[in-house]
Amino acid sequence: MALHDPSNPHVTRVVHAIEDAAGDAGCAITLADTGDSVATEAEVVRSLREQNVDGVLLSPAAGDDSVVTGLVRLGIPTVLVDHVANRNDVDQAGAENVQAVSALVRHFGTRGHRRIGFVADLPGRVAGDERALGYRLGLGRAGLRWNPDLVANGRGDAGGGAAATAKLLETTPSPSALVVSNEAMLVGVHYELHRRGLRIGDDIALAAYGDPAWARTVDPALTAMAPPVAEIGHAAVHLLLRRLTDPERRPEAVRLAPEFRHRTSCGC
Repeated sequence: MALHDPSNPHVTRVVHAIEDAAGDAGCAITLADTGDSVATEAEVVRSLREQNVDGVLLSPAAGDDSVVTGLVRLGIPTVLVDHVANRNDVDQAGAENVQAVSALVRHFGTRGHRRIGFVADLPGRVAGDERALGYRLGLGRAGLRWNPDLVANGRGDAGGGAAATAKLLETTPSPSALVVSNEAMLVGVHYELHRRGLRIGDDIALAAYGDPAWARTVDPALTAMAPPVAEIGHAAVHLLLRRLTDPERRPEAVRLAPEFRHRTSCGC
């Protein structure tokens, strides 16, 4: 299994789910960190191949998918996990993104919010691009127009989330609600709102894709779309086992719907 940042709480949950499913199937997992770098990813996958692994579970780095292409061409059983790709020649297991974010935006729109800001992930990663599409789709479904001033790139991490939030709050008029594309950026968004003395749920509404444990314990608790992490991990292992059993079967993409968890940060 090759993936980026095993210390990330979301990634840790994915790893645990995969280890549980692999253990139930009598399989052992070798874990490697790609650092979300294509070059490191290539080295990691090469090392795993030299260990004669039966198959690879890969959370691909953003950008160049040459590593995935190489695995497919070599006929190495491979499943993309969590970070999916726009291709139909490899098995994949991940969460649905477009409709999930659309639902968050529409939730705000139906409650009277007309300026809904979006803290976007890094462009070029399929999940982030799909969530950005979901934001625009949600605006349309709520009868609102897309406004580029209400979108800021959070660079995928906490620092970027804080900077993106600061940028959005400096627009005039500022957004009355924020949707955050991932839970890593949510940390920075939450920090920046508190640093400015804004009361979440009162002065500004907040919701996110991703549901870290702390989101349920802060006050107010954070409204979220919670991806089914355990189910994704189990689906990935089962796809790989099926590929090992039937190498010629058609590649399959499993997309699992997140769960809407309505809490008080959205102010309703």
